Amino acid sequence: MRLWLAAGGPAALKVMAAAGAACAPVRVLWGGPSEQPLAPLSPPWVPALELDSGTVLFSPNAICQFFFLARGEEPTDLTNQWLEWEATELQPAASAALYSQLVHGKKGLEAVEALGKLLAYIEQGLSRRGTAYLAGDTKSVADVVVWGTLFPVLQDETSLPIELQALKTWFQSMTHSEACRKAADSVLMPKALLELKSYLQKQPPPCLAMERAPSNEPEEEEGSERALTEEEITAAADAWARGAAALPKPWQPQKPVLPVEGMRNVLITSALPYVNNVPHLGNIIGCVLSADTFARYCRLRNWNTLYVCGTDEYGTATETKAVEEGLTPQEICNKYNAIHADIYRWFDISFDYFGRTTTPYQTTIAQDIFQRLLARGFLLQDTVEQLRCENCQRFLADRFVEGTCPFCSYEEARGDQCDKCGKLINAVELKNPQCKLCRGIPVVKPTQHLFLDLPKLEERLEPWLEQSWATGDWTANARYITRSWIRDGLKPRCITRDLKWGTPVPLDGFHDKVFYVWFDAPIGYLSITANYTDQWERWWKNPQQVELYNFMAKDNVPFHSVIFPCSLLGAEDNYTLVNHLIATEYLNYEDGKFSKSRGVGVFGDMAKDTGIPADIWRFYLLYLRPEGQDSAFSWSDLMLKNNSELLNNLGNFINRAGMFVCKFFGGTVPNMVLTPDDKRLLARVTLELRQYHQLLEKVRIRDALRCILSISRHGNQYIQVNEPWKRIKGDEKDRQRAGTVTGVAVNMASMLAVLLQPYMPSVSLAIQGQLCIPPDCFVLSHDFTCTLPPGHRVGTVSPLFQKLENDQVEALRKRFGGGQAKRTPPVSEPSPAPATLMAPGDPQWIQELTEEVAKQGNHVRQLKANKAEKAQVDAEVARLLELKQQLAVAEGKSPEVPVPKGKRKK
Repeated sequence: MRLWLAAGGPAALKVMAAAGAACAPVRVLWGGPSEQPLAPLSPPWVPALELDSGTVLFSPNAICQFFFLARGEEPTDLTNQWLEWEATELQPAASAALYSQLVHGKKGLEAVEALGKLLAYIEQGLSRRGTAYLAGDTKSVADVVVWGTLFPVLQDETSLPIELQALKTWFQSMTHSEACRKAADSVLMPKALLELKSYLQKQPPPCLAMERAPSNEPEEEEGSERALTEEEITAAADAWARGAAALPKPWQPQKPVLPVEGMRNVLITSALPYVNNVPHLGNIIGCVLSADTFARYCRLRNWNTLYVCGTDEYGTATETKAVEEGLTPQEICNKYNAIHADIYRWFDISFDYFGRTTTPYQTTIAQDIFQRLLARGFLLQDTVEQLRCENCQRFLADRFVEGTCPFCSYEEARGDQCDKCGKLINAVELKNPQCKLCRGIPVVKPTQHLFLDLPKLEERLEPWLEQSWATGDWTANARYITRSWIRDGLKPRCITRDLKWGTPVPLDGFHDKVFYVWFDAPIGYLSITANYTDQWERWWKNPQQVELYNFMAKDNVPFHSVIFPCSLLGAEDNYTLVNHLIATEYLNYEDGKFSKSRGVGVFGDMAKDTGIPADIWRFYLLYLRPEGQDSAFSWSDLMLKNNSELLNNLGNFINRAGMFVCKFFGGTVPNMVLTPDDKRLLARVTLELRQYHQLLEKVRIRDALRCILSISRHGNQYIQVNEPWKRIKGDEKDRQRAGTVTGVAVNMASMLAVLLQPYMPSVSLAIQGQLCIPPDCFVLSHDFTCTLPPGHRVGTVSPLFQKLENDQVEALRKRFGGGQAKRTPPVSEPSPAPATLMAPGDPQWIQELTEEVAKQGNHVRQLKANKAEKAQVDAEVARLLELKQQLAVAEGKSPEVPVPKGKRKK
């Protein structure tokens, strides 16, 4: 292989470092920008790699990946995410910073400031995962590529801010590695850098795009704190004066909801929850709650909206669960469908219809799509080696097999994946396999299966994807995951399984098989709609009139962006395909993951037993919705957000506004004479309102919630500055001012009731009842209008939220914390230790607890340094004391009772 590099070229650095790190056998040929490029279209300074086959690679990142692949290192999903982020976000910004350094003479510190958010993103990635490198504990191609882009700008880690400690450590480690050091010495020579500078001086400065995911981000408002123009202030005052008459009339669709000519028809689905388990908070925010919030917003906009969901009930997991519980698959489905429906009802999820996939419509529609694919040549037959249990007289689906993992030797690996090392497994690869049903030893036998010919459908899929991406809003992770599937090349996908519980395959020779759940399950959206209305095709075979939004967690993306669309495209029946694919990252629980078996985390059926209202759960889950990266549920943070954002900010403002009307004006909204300051407030609130719309139209649900809280903060500040409780006791002018402030404030509260409805429907309804807001005002517009005019009577006003106490939250944290294996019974109440309980003196236990105590101690110190609220600090101190007591027990000491401050032990 021959590698052409331009000395001094920024891209040459990472390519040279990758070649060294991967020990690639290349012959390096050095050149410069003045020399003839390797190919007519090849730009100067860009490396090129000529393979032994004669193929030439021009993309620097592709060259780096090739070196690592040639060494046998396959990129992980995380590695690919870093590479895409480097290419789309970091590289343009670093190029602009390098141009500023070399051409404009800016110093390194200014360059670091220009890269601030991007450096913070790397810091966050390293810190959150706790790994030495970007994609794990070993160096990958992602580390080399990101380092190679940063090094020409930074040169060394001393220019990095001190708070970016994880980034500094990583950057130093990379810079001192042999491959990177040698690459820097050979590429970034002074003479070559002067030549690069001379070349750049003749070029226009790089155009730096905004740091955002393509098309899922709205155009930024200039910010609610910017200076307001006179035109904006005048327009806001005019809109206010027009009053409720200017609002659109709320529209109530017919039942069943069907597309309407000339209206915006929005079809919303959330990924069908699998029926055999109880959803935890992460499942709820990832699918149904996010979709519900958006559906409620759409209805408030008078968009004709249908929101459907239901339980996914066929497949191996249902059969397995039925065996475990001694029930039939149908009985399991009935049991868990009712559990799911009850949970979503409690969370106030506003489905138009919540159904299930075990229906005759599912069979009819799935078999029709199958027959159309078969008739058009988009299905293949192939022989597959599969385990068969002769005792049970059946081929065993993945989850009916257990054995020893071929990768890590874990003895209870499933036939599809190892729970210990996480690697995907083909069941025939298991060592010592066993049938889970009878514990017999299965044998490998050939069996026929049907495959969806994805390579043949790819020529239809790609143009559709390009159009959907160009016209719709797909989250960045949905685009990335889909691109990675396409980039790796589509392969035929098996759509049948040797099971009894599923949609039967209507083809001779396959009558003993059913459709694989990921061919069958997305068709559930169609069959559930068909159970809602016999005119379902008006939604699902009507792409000209219907906009389809799919909500899901990121692990479901390829099935909705590749496999299901391919099935519908191949069926050639004018199906409605997804326009907007909205995928979340993952919600974790405290410092780990949700686990029903270990009792870790809050599951849907437990939330209502906490005594915390459903709307508080909705608010907090939406507040930390994992839109761009993983987030974590925290009891301390839940308490903090409830007590600060809801109780002290939002609830305080709405309660005060209503109470002033009752207390000072006999329950009647007073006359209002607006001053220039009032009009500026109207304009400021209008900016927030329009930002709210802009964000929700792009399905940035979490960020739009901040607009609501910002409006209530403006309201609190407005009341505090104007002090109506004092002015009401003054002269006529003061009393008039008190009336104006009260009237404006209560109208802000009225608008907040509408804005809150998608997030907290019960709270919204309570505000509507307390302020007697007319039903015709419960609609969203882009203007802040006076909906409660002078003379309007309000009702009885009462607090909307209750304070969460530290003791209450600590009890809940312990109740849902799991980890009982590491907990020791109180000394005064000895009890037999379970088999899994670690004994005092266990060095591993002591080491783990020592690390946890140190980590928690640092956390407490940081909170105190940041002057966090006392309630939050007390909660974390209590956690620290609990860990110290556990450590004392582990070390064989008697746990000391904490001594109150100011008292000494005698």
